[in-house]
Amino acid sequence: MTDIGKTFRNLHVKGKPAIMINVWDRGSARMMQAMGATSLATSSAAHAFTLGRPDGGTLTRDEALAHAAEILGVVNVPVQGDFENGFGDDPDTCAETVRMAAEIGLAGICIEDTMLPGDSAYPFDLAAERIKAAAAAARALPHDFVLTARADGILCGSYDTHEAIKRLQAFEQAGADCLYAPMPPDMEALAQIVQATTAPVNALVAGRFSKKNLSDFADIGVGRISLGSSLARITHRAMHDAATDMLGDGDFSSLGKSISSDVIDALLTK
Repeated sequence: MTDIGKTFRNLHVKGKPAIMINVWDRGSARMMQAMGATSLATSSAAHAFTLGRPDGGTLTRDEALAHAAEILGVVNVPVQGDFENGFGDDPDTCAETVRMAAEIGLAGICIEDTMLPGDSAYPFDLAAERIKAAAAAARALPHDFVLTARADGILCGSYDTHEAIKRLQAFEQAGADCLYAPMPPDMEALAQIVQATTAPVNALVAGRFSKKNLSDFADIGVGRISLGSSLARITHRAMHDAATDMLGDGDFSSLGKSISSDVIDALLTK
């Protein structure tokens, strides 16, 4: 039997990053796999959008697990769960979240250091203890499991790149397999993060980083690329713009830019 966690781990190569595509339902998952994605991930923001909720602590652990299980049921590539702050403040809850994620077949999860639903970061020592407990749970599993530790303070505005590096170094020491600080100020800061750590670093392609290409990230040693909610927000942009035209001016021309259903059907049955 294939160890999906080991397959996932082998995709994390510093300087040769694989693109892990964040999806939000069975259709997007099947489509991305059919187009060649070697790994997928859920997105808490994109999932929340499907439920008519904003991002940021609006999902429960049961909802996230059920959502991930739906995606796992239609693909055979490794899937990572975006499990926010582990769905609890204490280390034991993070460890239990790892065990529950592994039970449904996820190849890994990411856990961030934000005290949801707010933007404040957990105190440094507690943040490290949470990752230590999650890593211990992962290592106790009968199969491989990739734990990604996120330092979200740059993204949330609660600390700077220096503090993010300090936290990522502590998370690596605590046993994290992959490290992630979303949206550093620029590529130079991202390179500093990569150089300051040994474990593979995930880079989020969103905003200003969407102007870069895969080789730019490879050149500075990034080990994995993820999209977060970027792909989902593209679909929402299309809906927003089309609705603005239709409901504002009665203009339906944007609908002519849609992809053929034949193309979609072929990918969903591939």
